[in-house]
Amino acid sequence: MPPRRPTSTYRLQLRSSFTLDDAAALQGYLSDLGVDWAYFSPILTASAGSDHGYDVVDPTGVDPSRGGPAGLERASRAFHDAGRGLLVDIVPNHVGVARPEENPWWWDVLTHGRSSRYAPAFDIDWEFGAGRVRLPVLGDDIAEAASSGVLRVEAGELRYYDRRFPLAPGTASDGEDVLRVHDRQHYELMSWRREADDLNYRRFFGVSSLAAVRVEDPTVFDETHTEVRRWFAEGLVDGLRVDHPDGLRAPVEYLERLDALTGGAYLLVEKILEHGEALPQFFAADGSTGYEALADIDRVLVDPQGEPALDALDAGLRERSGLPAAMPWSEVIAATKRAIGEGILRSEVRRLARDLHAADDSGVEDALVELLARFPVYRSYLPAGAEHLQQAAAQARQHRPDLVPVIDAVLPTLLEPGHPAALRFQQTSGMVMAKGVEDTAFYRATRLGTLTEVGADPSVFALSVSEFHAAQAARHAAWPHSMTTLSTHDTKRGEDVRARLTVLSEIPERWAEVLDELTDAATTGHGPFDALLWQAIIGAWPASRERLHGYAEKAAREAGEATTWLAPDTDFERRMHAVVDAAFDDADVTARVESFVAEIEGAGWSNSLSAKLLQLTGPGVPDVYQGSELWEQSLVDPDNRRAVDFDERRRLLARIDAGDHPVVDRTGAAKLLVTSRALRLRRERPDLFTRYTPMTVVGSAADHAVAVDRGGAVAVATRLPVALAARGAAGGSPWEDTVLLRHSGPTTDVLTGRAFSGSIRLAQLLERYPVALLVAEEAP
Repeated sequence: MPPRRPTSTYRLQLRSSFTLDDAAALQGYLSDLGVDWAYFSPILTASAGSDHGYDVVDPTGVDPSRGGPAGLERASRAFHDAGRGLLVDIVPNHVGVARPEENPWWWDVLTHGRSSRYAPAFDIDWEFGAGRVRLPVLGDDIAEAASSGVLRVEAGELRYYDRRFPLAPGTASDGEDVLRVHDRQHYELMSWRREADDLNYRRFFGVSSLAAVRVEDPTVFDETHTEVRRWFAEGLVDGLRVDHPDGLRAPVEYLERLDALTGGAYLLVEKILEHGEALPQFFAADGSTGYEALADIDRVLVDPQGEPALDALDAGLRERSGLPAAMPWSEVIAATKRAIGEGILRSEVRRLARDLHAADDSGVEDALVELLARFPVYRSYLPAGAEHLQQAAAQARQHRPDLVPVIDAVLPTLLEPGHPAALRFQQTSGMVMAKGVEDTAFYRATRLGTLTEVGADPSVFALSVSEFHAAQAARHAAWPHSMTTLSTHDTKRGEDVRARLTVLSEIPERWAEVLDELTDAATTGHGPFDALLWQAIIGAWPASRERLHGYAEKAAREAGEATTWLAPDTDFERRMHAVVDAAFDDADVTARVESFVAEIEGAGWSNSLSAKLLQLTGPGVPDVYQGSELWEQSLVDPDNRRAVDFDERRRLLARIDAGDHPVVDRTGAAKLLVTSRALRLRRERPDLFTRYTPMTVVGSAADHAVAVDRGGAVAVATRLPVALAARGAAGGSPWEDTVLLRHSGPTTDVLTGRAFSGSIRLAQLLERYPVALLVAEEAP
C-alpha cells in the first residue's frame, strides 16, 4: 500500500472532457515526473456541465460524467499498482441547487417542505419565509411572469422559462391560475434582486445556487459521506482535501468525525490563514492547503526597496484619476467587508440578528456588520479565538462610538460557545472576509499584483531572507505534512505571472515610465485599475484576446469601484475592453508590450525557478498544480482551469531524461527540469528532507541567495535578479566573491550533474541556472 502521507501531490481538474480514465492514463507520466500522489478535484456527482465539481448535486455517488464508480476504481488501481497514492477533494459545506431537478434532496424539500425527510439537511429559516423556501430566480415581477406565460404549470411541474420546480401533492388542477398554484407551494419564487436581503437559506458565500448543508447533524453527516466511507473501506482513496471547513457550524467536530471515518488517513483543510495566524493545533488534520506558504515564497523574492516608489506611483494614479488617497490596508478591508455585510450578505446578517432575537430597529444589524468588518481572521472556534472577537469589538467601539451600547449588549452572547448566534457569527465571519477581501479589496490594491493572492496580506510587501527562513522553520516544526502550493484553481494569477510581476519591485521607476506610455495609448480613465489591467496583460503575455477580456471584466466588476456585476457601467467597460483590444490591434502598443515583456521575462524566469525550487524542496508536502511544471501564466478562474497539453510535457521530459540540459526560455523546459529532479529526489530520498537549516552564504552578493539544508539536500535559489545582473554589467560574474560555505566533502548538483567539493563559489554553481539542488555524495 502507498505511504499514509505523500512526499508530493499533483492536482488534476476532472470534468467530462478530462475524466478519471484520462487521469489514470497519466499515471506513467506523473510517476516519471516524480509525483508521489495524484490529487483529484471533486468527483462526486455535480451539476451537468460543471467544470470544477464544487456544485455537488448528489453526494452518494461518483459523477458519471467524470467516469463514475468504475472510473474511480480504474484510476485507483492504476495509481496504486504503481505505488502511488490518491488524494481527493470533497465539499462538505454545500450542494448545488441551480437546477432543482438534478438534486434529489433539494427537489424533495421543495416538494414537501418541512415534512421532507431531507429538510433537516439544509440550513433553512422556515419561520422567516413563512414556512416556504425563498428562491431568488425571477428576473421580473411574478405577476408579470405569469401574465406573459413564462411562469406556467407544465407536465406536472411549475416552470419558469427553462427552470423546473416541483408541485406539492394535490396543489394543482387543470387550468388553474398559476399564481394560486405557486402560492400553495413550499417555496416562493422571488426576484433575484431580493436575494441580498430576503434569502432564508444559508449558502456558499454569495452564491444562492449553492445551498449549505448541516453536516453537524450526525445523520446528515452519515448520509452525505456514504460514498466517501466506501472509498476508504474499499481502499480506493488514501487522503482527503476538505473544501471550506470554516463554513461549517462545527468544523472541529466535523474533522474529528472525518478522521474516524477514514481511519486516520491523510487529511488537509482548505483554510486561509491571515498574516501571523497559525492553523489551530487541535484540528484533526495534517495541515492546510498551503496558501500561507505561497505568500512567504512570493515575498522573499520581492525587493523591499521598491515599496516607496510603487506607493508613489499608486498615489499619482489616484490623484490623476480624481480618487481619494489610498487608505491603510486595515481600513480598506474594513470598508469592503462592511459593504459586503450591508450588501450581498445582508440576509446572513439579518439571520444572525434573528438568532439574537433582536428587533429590526434595535441597531443590532449595524453593530453586527461593524463587528464582522473588524474581525481580523476568517473565524474563531470558540472558546478558542475569543480574543479575535474582543479585538473586533474594541475597534468597532473606536470607529463607531454610537454603537457602543449595542456592541456591549451583544458581545457576551457572541462569545458564548454553543449559543446559536455565536455559532452563526463564526460561520458568517468567513463569508464576509472572503467576499470583502479576496473578491473585492484584492482587485483594488493594484500597486503590485504579486501581493494580492489568496491567503496573502498585501500590506506585507516583502520578507527578508532571515524572515523567510524563520517562517519555513516554523512550518517544518509545527505542520511538517501540510501542503504547500504556488498555483491552484483559486489563485488570482498563476505562479509565473506573479514571478514576472515581482520584477517590477526591482524597477519601479521603469515600470512607471512604461505604464505612462501604455495609458497614454489606451486607458480606462481609472488609474489604479489601469495598473491592474496592464499588469495582467504583461504578466500573462503572450495571452489570447479572449482570456484578457474575460479577466478584465471579472476584475473590474469584482473591484466594484468603476463598474459592478449588478449594475455594469457600459461606458467604463467599453473603455476597459478597448484597452485589451489596443494590446492586439494597435501596432505601437503591441510593440511596447512585447518590448517590455522581453525586458523583464528573463528576470521573471529566474524568480519562477527560484520559487519552484523553494516550494518543491521546502517543508511540507508540495503540490504541483496541473501543467505548472512548465510556465503557468494563467489568470483568475476559469482561466486557470484550461486544458493542459500533457503530450508536450511528456515529450520535453523524455528529452531531458535523454540528457538534454535545456536553456531557460519560453518553452519552460528548464522549469520541467527543476520540477522533475526535485520531485524525484523527495520521493526517492525522503531521508534528505528531515530538517530545515539555513545555509551560510558570504560575499558581496550574499543577499541575492536563499540557501537551505533540508537534511542532506541543499537548495540554492537566486533572488532580486535585476539588481544582481547590474552587478555584472561591467563584465565578469555578478556573484563576484560570493560563496556557499559548506563542509569539505563532495556534492553534486542534480540539475546539471556537476560535482563540487567544499565551499562553492556561486559564480560556478549558478553559471547555467539560477537555482541548484545539491546532494552530498555517499561515502564508499
